[in-house]
Amino acid sequence: MNSKRVLVVGAGLAGSDSAFHLAENGIEVVLLENKTIQKNPAQKISSFAELVCTNSLKSMNPNSGHGLLKTEMEKLGSLVLKKGHECAVPAGDALAVDREAFSKAITEALTNHPLITVHAEEVESPIAAMEKYNCSKVIIATGPLTTDKLTNWLVENLTKDDFYFYDAIAPVVDSDSLDLDKMYFKDRHKELSDSADYLNAPMNKEQYEAFIQELVNADKVQPKDFEEYKFFEACLPIDLMAERGKDTPRFSCMKPIGLKDKDGNLPYAVVQLRKENLLGSAFNLVGFQTRLTYPEQKRVFSMIPGFEDAKFIHLGSVHRNSFLNARKLLNWDMSSKEFPQIYFAGQMTGVEGYTESASSGLYVAKNIVKQFNDETFEKWPVQTAIGALINYIMTAQRPAPSNINFGLLPTVALNKEQRKNKDRKKIKKQLVSQIAQDAFDEFFRGKSC
Repeated sequence: MNSKRVLVVGAGLAGSDSAFHLAENGIEVVLLENKTIQKNPAQKISSFAELVCTNSLKSMNPNSGHGLLKTEMEKLGSLVLKKGHECAVPAGDALAVDREAFSKAITEALTNHPLITVHAEEVESPIAAMEKYNCSKVIIATGPLTTDKLTNWLVENLTKDDFYFYDAIAPVVDSDSLDLDKMYFKDRHKELSDSADYLNAPMNKEQYEAFIQELVNADKVQPKDFEEYKFFEACLPIDLMAERGKDTPRFSCMKPIGLKDKDGNLPYAVVQLRKENLLGSAFNLVGFQTRLTYPEQKRVFSMIPGFEDAKFIHLGSVHRNSFLNARKLLNWDMSSKEFPQIYFAGQMTGVEGYTESASSGLYVAKNIVKQFNDETFEKWPVQTAIGALINYIMTAQRPAPSNINFGLLPTVALNKEQRKNKDRKKIKKQLVSQIAQDAFDEFFRGKSC
């Protein structure tokens, strides 16, 4: 068995970043991906690192949780962020990408790397796969829709119980099928502009309440008899939000704040659309993950102003997201307590989100590189974004997936003058961000990222 060859199972965001990081550090990688043989229900294309939900990797602002995480990932040489910037489409201060161009770029970078060998293969047993490819370690980064065979192995050998919740995908609409006379381009809190990144469909109170009622009444995809929906709170289906209260969407993804129309009026509610690609030929409905059946999506979403004759490139869907109880099953380096040669990365560990998954892949790869170099494992500072994410999943008493947010990082105390400042929230975020960046740099001082 080759002591310095690593098997990576899954070429999603976590698997892609971990495989590339290992290879860039001189370690041979065997990358196995099953989607070219059979796609899972959420996948549409055959290339790697497919973005199955939104095309946004979220904020680049370092004074936000997502921006801070990206700052650390860039210092670690993230392939996902590098190709994300190369394939970016306009989205304000967020990093949104052309999905297909991004996926193609990631695939080419991995398949062309001299230390990475790619095979199309479904894995049933990670132990058997390691032996087959003469690897000493394996990273399982199969994401939220792990195949049944591998899921069965994990349940039988590791988890002994269920490890899943449900997520939902937002629909994408053909821009040529929209009635733009009923909509307007505007970014929140900015002036109206045809070059704005977001297209807005305004609703008055009557339109909104009728729409919400139909979301509640519509037929929805039901779980199987032996399953129960367990949705991630930060990514709830729009129809579930409607069921929680008629004003819930209006204070969430449909909030009109900062979106006055051309007459200076603030709509009662707004449906926002974001460009899917540079051409602007397609838009996704921001925050409109849904459980509605396909016919009901077409019927109910046609009630949105400008959507009367809308043609959908793909409709929303519900899918299972699998994750482990990390605190119970994993060591701090993300290796299995039961099988130390098996590591986990991505949403399998309990992180939620594109960059969160990719960053966990970098974290695992970095730890494996250190081990191969006979360096002692050290916990990453909880003051850092990546360290805070790992600390969360390793200490949460009740496992629940989490995005990166400042609530995971230690709080900072403001002085008397700062507390009196009307911008104290902004000041606090800046302080947390600066402390995090300093902690990250200090932790890696003299070490190779």
